[in-house]
Amino acid sequence: MMAAACARTLSKVGRLVLDTPKCRVSNTVALVPRMTMRCQGRAYGTGGAGFRSRLLLAAPVRGSGRVLGCAFLLGGGFGLYQTIKLTLQRHLAEEKANAPELGTDLKLTLYQYKTCPFCSKVRAFLDYHGLPYEIVEVNPVMRQEIKWSTYRKVPILMVNETVQLNDSSVIISALKTYLVSKEKTISEILTFYPEMKAKNDRGKDVIEFGNKYWVMVHDADADHLYPEKETRKEEIKWRQWADDWLVHLISPNVYRTPTEALASFDYIVREGKFGTFEGFFAKYFGAAAMWIISKRLKNKHHLQDDVRKDLYKAVNDWVAAIGKNKKFMGGDQPNLADLAVFGVLRVMEGLQSFDDMMEHTKVKNWYRRMQKVTQHVS
Repeated sequence: MMAAACARTLSKVGRLVLDTPKCRVSNTVALVPRMTMRCQGRAYGTGGAGFRSRLLLAAPVRGSGRVLGCAFLLGGGFGLYQTIKLTLQRHLAEEKANAPELGTDLKLTLYQYKTCPFCSKVRAFLDYHGLPYEIVEVNPVMRQEIKWSTYRKVPILMVNETVQLNDSSVIISALKTYLVSKEKTISEILTFYPEMKAKNDRGKDVIEFGNKYWVMVHDADADHLYPEKETRKEEIKWRQWADDWLVHLISPNVYRTPTEALASFDYIVREGKFGTFEGFFAKYFGAAAMWIISKRLKNKHHLQDDVRKDLYKAVNDWVAAIGKNKKFMGGDQPNLADLAVFGVLRVMEGLQSFDDMMEHTKVKNWYRRMQKVTQHVS
């Protein structure tokens, strides 16, 4: 900016000289009016902080002011051109350095429920990294769209129509590994996240995945991805927190009252894939059922009577962990924890619980930044 201001000043000087009447010629020199050239803002030079450069223009015998004027115009224009060129080059370099890497060789198909927080996490990741993908909305009643899969949950991500990725955190970790290293295929990367049989708190057999919060890259890539000592540990901690705690606050809050439950199911039916009868049944009977179930969930997860307080506390804990001096948990750019938390909270948009959260917590600025960087371009 400082160089550009000086270049503009040179151009003005040149035009002034061109417009000056013919200079008086003596036996030795053609005298040109003495002029002071100032750059906008602070002046820099060899004379110290208060130094202001002064330029005394002199021409040889029979010299012309117009020649000097042309020289100034050419010099100023060239300086301005170089300044703009360097500024654009620097800007493009910064954009390239900050832009997420694209995996354009992947054909991705996401099987989802739009209002599912785990599916929303995956979309946030794909949108932020600019990865094109197709969506198959799954009917939550019949689930015919995934009848071909032995894994019966969503999200499911199909890669190049042949490789199936299950579990939102595995999908995100595997794709991030691929984008960073590019040394292995998606199939090879999936071997780092083995399926394991486990039992949930009700004694039911479930499938879990090992290492699902880890991005599997070499030390050199890890040092670039996680420049500070604790950043990797913090990312894993908050990704797990989003799955194990934050997501369990959504249902009790969006179904907190009969009115909120009905509004939530109206949104779910509008955005989801339901038949006419299914939609009517889901909206009214589903809303009543989930209002009752939300009470059980509140007890199961030991929430307060006013579940909004737990939501507010969780969100404010997240903002406090980011700190006042960073835009995101990942610094100037979101990391996987930012994308996970944003994906979970986003499913409440348009509902009373979301409006209350934005009004009564400190999350607004971070959330608006996340909306901006994850805007999906069709």
